[in-house]
Amino acid sequence: MRPCENQQRAADDAAPVDMLAALFEARGWPFEVVSGDELTGEVQGSWTKYQMRAVWRAEDSVLQFIALPDIRVSSEKRGDAHELLCLINEQMWLGHFDIWSNGDMLLYRHGAMLGDDGMLSLKQAQAMVETALDDCDRFYPAFQFVLWGDKSPRDALDSALVDAAGEA
Repeated sequence: MRPCENQQRAADDAAPVDMLAALFEARGWPFEVVSGDELTGEVQGSWTKYQMRAVWRAEDSVLQFIALPDIRVSSEKRGDAHELLCLINEQMWLGHFDIWSNGDMLLYRHGAMLGDDGMLSLKQAQAMVETALDDCDRFYPAFQFVLWGDKSPRDALDSALVDAAGEA
């Protein structure tokens, strides 16, 4: 990269929460800046609305991005849900799904190390949000099949991926 390209890139970057706030505002998504280190918002996906949360840890230069699809896992379905999580997470390159022990809530989580300057580009912000949204939409039906449709984790994942591949 030439020096003037580096300078332009640096001018386009912003603090992580500021950049995400600008992205949410530009897309018309409701959001709230909780503090200089945290943003919450809501994004409509294909299946449901997802609560989004970004938390910036300056001391580690890490931005954690979480999407909550408002799916709770009952104790009787926990084993199947964990098996499904393992099958899904094997296929993911960025981020992962988990079940929050506090409240039994399903979540998608991705952490990004931003480097010493702690700046986030618009391209990085868009990729982080879009990846979370795409993965949540892609696997939402599998969780529904396991939790409410009584399918096995493998059958639920196979059905969800076939359905997703058939969407236009």
